[in-house]
Amino acid sequence: MIKDYSEFTIILPTLNEEKTIGEMLRRILRSYRGCSVIVVDDGSEDLTREIVKGFAKQNHRVRLLNRSRMGLERGLTASVIYGILKAGTKYVIVIDADLQHPPEKIRDVAQKLGSGYDLVVANRAKVPNWAAYRKIISRAFMYAGKILLFVEARETCVDIFSGFFGIRRAVFLSVYRRNRKRFVGEGYKVLFDFLKCVDRGTLKIANVPFVFNIREFGSSKASIAQGMALLRSFLT
Repeated sequence: MIKDYSEFTIILPTLNEEKTIGEMLRRILRSYRGCSVIVVDDGSEDLTREIVKGFAKQNHRVRLLNRSRMGLERGLTASVIYGILKAGTKYVIVIDADLQHPPEKIRDVAQKLGSGYDLVVANRAKVPNWAAYRKIISRAFMYAGKILLFVEARETCVDIFSGFFGIRRAVFLSVYRRNRKRFVGEGYKVLFDFLKCVDRGTLKIANVPFVFNIREFGSSKASIAQGMALLRSFLT
């Protein structure tokens, strides 16, 4: 059991998460002693950044990166990559800030990373009350993505589109720097972009199942534009 998380940076990409970011940070800081937290904001128009700044003033482990002021490419994937580049720890764990990903599962992801895995993917084992049309679309893309990875002899996992995963930072950076143009910054499936760049059998991968919670606050970021970005990921 890990007692000191000083080798881990938890990366939270945000966009208008004022109703959940405070609770997310409280749970993380309470449960994972010594960890670093990087909140990468992609242009929130609510109080998200102000809330994070309040935590950062009280705890040096919390850091806010406001990408909207830097003239950088927008998008969840771009935000995650930026956070990983700025982290300085051996491991990074990426998790959404809207509480659909349970922060309590960070412990299981970290434990497997610490035991020698290169990549640990938290897979959505159950999605309560998921709309039928969203389930159909998700499964169709999932099957298509896994077929592509199989045909190209690339790495895979149970949930290739999960936004909740942990990885050895050096491994991610090595793959990213060799394949920058294959990562679709405005997209939201950074794990898939990573997997399609890695030859099958080169990484030690583990899966951690979790229940994907119903979104209680805010609205889904899913859109036609993001769907098009995912198609670009398939073709890039």
